[in-house]
Parts: sequence; C-alpha cells; structure tokens
Amino acid sequence: MNVFIVGGTGTLGRQIVRRALDEGHQVYCFVRSPAKATFLREWGATILQGNLCAADSILEALQYAKASVVIDASATRPTDTLTVEAVDWQGKVNLIQAAQAADVQHFIFFSIMGAQDYPHVPLMQIKHCTEDFLRESGLNYTILRPCGFFQGLIGQYAIPILENQSIWVLGESTAIAYMDTQDVAKFAVRAIDRPATYGKTFDLAGTRAWTADEIIKLCENLSGQEAKITRLPIGVLRAARQATQWFQWTWNISDRLAFTEVIASGQVFNAPMEEVYRTFDLDPSETLTLEAYLQDYFTRILRKLKELDYEKAKQKKSGRKKRSPFKSTP
Repeated sequence: MNVFIVGGTGTLGRQIVRRALDEGHQVYCFVRSPAKATFLREWGATILQGNLCAADSILEALQYAKASVVIDASATRPTDTLTVEAVDWQGKVNLIQAAQAADVQHFIFFSIMGAQDYPHVPLMQIKHCTEDFLRESGLNYTILRPCGFFQGLIGQYAIPILENQSIWVLGESTAIAYMDTQDVAKFAVRAIDRPATYGKTFDLAGTRAWTADEIIKLCENLSGQEAKITRLPIGVLRAARQATQWFQWTWNISDRLAFTEVIASGQVFNAPMEEVYRTFDLDPSETLTLEAYLQDYFTRILRKLKELDYEKAKQKKSGRKKRSPFKSTP
C-alpha cells in the first residue's frame, strides 16, 4: 500500500518507516526539513516537504502520494519554536481533515496510555481530544497508546551512571511498562491492512512495568557502577513549571514539565496484552524485554570503552618509546 508517515525522523517514526519498507509498502514521509530526512530517502522512502500547521501542504502531499494509509507518529519537541497546541492539536486536526479530503482509507494515530485521565496536563488533554476528533471524523482509524520507550531510558539512566552523574528521581516511583520502539512499530505496520483494528483503541505495554528504582538497580548490575541518585519532591517540579509558564519561549518546557508530573505520580502504566497480540497476530514471545535491551546496550558500550582504554594505553606506550632516544645518558 501507499503509506503516508508523519514523524518519520523521530525515534519511533524511523522504526515504522524501516519496517513498512521491509514489508514491501511504498512509503512517503511528510517532513518539515528534508535535510534531516536524508537517511529515510536512502532507505527507499519518498520525502515530501510540508508542515502540519500549513493545511494546504498536507493535502497536496497526500494527493501526490495517493495515500491509502496515514500513520501519525509525530510529536512536538521541547525545543520546537511551535507550541504543543499548534502542532499536537491544530496540526493534527489539519492532518485528519486533509485525510478526509484525500479519501484516505485508514488513519493510524499514536496517543498516550491514560491520556483521558489527566485533563490538567496539556499534552495528555490534547491527545485525548485528538482521539475524540478522529473517532468523529468518519475515517477508519486505529489508535495506539504506548506508555514509554526503552530508548528514552538511555539518556535518563544509563548514560548518567556511566558518566558518574546524578540521576534525578522526582516524586513517587511510577511503574511503567516500557517497550522497544521496534516492537511498537510492529503494531503500527501490522495495522495497515488489518480491518480487525478499525475503530478500536489499543494500549501497548511491554513485558512488565518498571519503577525508576528498579531500572537504576538493573543498570547498576549491568554496568558494575553505582548510581548517584538525587531525589526531589514533586513540589520542586511544580514550582519549575509555574516559572516557565511566564514566558512564551518556555511554554513547551512548561507543558513537558506538566507531563513529567504524570510519570512522577506513583500511578501504574500497564495493560493486559493477550487480546492485543491476538488481534494483531503477533507473537508476544518476540517482544524484547528491558533486561535484554539494556544488557545489549551496556555490553556494546563497555566493550567500546575497553577498546578506547586499550588504544590510549597503546598510544601512551608508543609515546614513551619515541621519547627515549632523547633522554640524557649518565
């Protein structure tokens, strides 16, 4: 099928692009900056430039691609100049309306697990409202709701431990069933030609839910290093959010801080997956565990560090040999 992917340069989006191409689909990636999407073109995707905030550019791209399916894996970054409301709400409204006008057969949307439970958090409220807008659009839709990705844990836990930096733990320890983005991508691509997913919403959860303390302990065991943990009360986070609300250029940061309150609330983000795997005809035993993911990461990194240490020692030894002829003799 002709698959139109938004957010293809992102952590999740690139995995969806890769898998869709591997399964033989014709993939069109809608991007703001073609320069950042060169690797997608090299993989075999067609790059179409546009902007979710420019409705005409979306419809033009959809019509050019003759898209049968839209997969929306885009999200606002904290450093974006555009606000969460502009991209994640108005931009998605533009995308859904353009899909209606282009007679798209199927719209696959990525939301967040539990979005309906946090109306005071801008990103969660917007995701929930977008779900409702999509349901009322008349399009065949599939809504996927992951709760977190393995990839985000590297910068949050693994790298600080390796670099002997502090890990910030806020509020109560929330248990989250993270998934690898490659596994999440399987569900998106499998939904492309699976009518059994039409008109349904699916929570996506990994093999088990992990608290921050459990992830830190796992990283310590795998790295052989002890973590430096700094615990902050939730009040500090709320004060920081209030401060960033005063300036327009920090609104995105403020909204992200509000989302951080969700994952510091002590709630559990997990869901039963047996029926979901059956609907998508996927094998749960093939889903990567966090233990295996982090073990692979630390094995590769520690091996690389040993190689670097060996090269440094070799260069140091070589330097001493080169200097020896110039030493004075007794």
